[in-house]
Amino acid sequence: MSPIDRRVNGPRLQALLGRWEHGGPAYQSLADGVRGLVRTGALPLGTRLPGEREVADSLGVSRTTVTAAYDLLRDEGFLLSRRGSGTVTTLPAGAGDRAPATLGTVETGLVDLSAAAPTAPPQLADACAAALDQLPRHLGDTGYVPLGLPALRQAIADRYTARGVPTGPEQVLVTTGAQQAIHLLMVTLAGPGDRVVVEHPTYPHAIDAARGAGARPVPVPVTATGLDVELLASTVRQTSPRLVYLVPDHHNPTGTSLDTDARARVRDLARRTRTVVVGDETLTDLTLDGPPPPPFAGDGADDLVVCVGSASKSFWGGLRVGWVRAHPDLVGRLAQRRAHVDIGSSVLDQLVTTELLAHADAVLGARIVTLRHQRTVLLDALADALPSWRVPVPGGGLSTWVDLGAPVSSALAAVAYGHGVRIVPGTAFGVDGTFEDRLRVPFSQPVDVLRRAVDGLAAAWAVLDPTTVPATGRAAPALV
Repeated sequence: MSPIDRRVNGPRLQALLGRWEHGGPAYQSLADGVRGLVRTGALPLGTRLPGEREVADSLGVSRTTVTAAYDLLRDEGFLLSRRGSGTVTTLPAGAGDRAPATLGTVETGLVDLSAAAPTAPPQLADACAAALDQLPRHLGDTGYVPLGLPALRQAIADRYTARGVPTGPEQVLVTTGAQQAIHLLMVTLAGPGDRVVVEHPTYPHAIDAARGAGARPVPVPVTATGLDVELLASTVRQTSPRLVYLVPDHHNPTGTSLDTDARARVRDLARRTRTVVVGDETLTDLTLDGPPPPPFAGDGADDLVVCVGSASKSFWGGLRVGWVRAHPDLVGRLAQRRAHVDIGSSVLDQLVTTELLAHADAVLGARIVTLRHQRTVLLDALADALPSWRVPVPGGGLSTWVDLGAPVSSALAAVAYGHGVRIVPGTAFGVDGTFEDRLRVPFSQPVDVLRRAVDGLAAAWAVLDPTTVPATGRAAPALV
């Protein structure tokens, strides 16, 4: 049985269910509603449900209806009841496999949608040339700069300050990509047996980093309207995690963003509970609709709020440069831990990134225009070729989180590979095998590649009959 990390009361379950009655027996409708919440992660595994009488009172139904619904869900394997533990959510045997999210190798003719990452901007060549001009002045040194080049740390600090978050270079640690930054935070702040709260779904490699540190990820749902901050607060109070990992801007994979009030509530939660909250801002620059989101760190005065950034999404993944903005004491701790892995990031990559940051407005302005067009092309192609899919329009980022309407994501990913498309099933973005009815589809590729990708996905969908795939079957391994 999944460890119990949280509880929901009757009114909260009622709010999550919404309009749950759809005709037919009431117990069947209620069971369908709860089952759907479990499958989509809105009710994470290990959540203790309220008792039958409390549910009946909250929903205005008879206790017999609730009893029948709970019995059906227990028979199907979505609920488990034990004396002293109450009734908790779970998954049927064999349905809890999380697909790996490793990137695939380059293969000619294969459209690779396993990574939501853009191609290099045209300004990269000039930035490389300028960096080479700067390189000779560094050749008299060893090239080992554990904290990062001073010029790059200053450029990153200046960018935060320009957004309204006063920052000095002593608050910045340059890392070899955001992934190393996340890894360092996990192994420095958490250890074996500790809990790390993550959004659900979330960035797969953050889940891997938490587990790599020996910690246990505790999921909090992200719905179509964003993170459930109320449940986040109760989960932090109940589980006392060592840190919380969030993607506040253009969330990967759902595309949602925290509003101003939610950001303030998260910062207040960090202060009240003395919990480190990490905001992954790798997608912050990629706002496609409306004004850019407010800074996650607010005025930057909260020492327990840590930010992670990267050049990969804003500029190019081939630049292995990321960073952490944190209190100088934590920057020092992370640098010491980093010495166990490497001594510093590539000097040349850091010089190139410094040049790109100096011209970030022009680079990102062109990038956003391109991404808007690619998003339109992808959404139009999906609407034409796969009209049964529910495809949200993200306000930023690099992908859309598609509702397939059936728990077939792993099967679809396996079949799609045979039709020339590598894509990660939805289960890769969860901690426990949920999201079999979801698929992240990036629009970060050129439009001709996106059209080929949709053709391949449509061909795979035509082969795959969702009505014949068992709702509780084992997830196929992702071919990525």
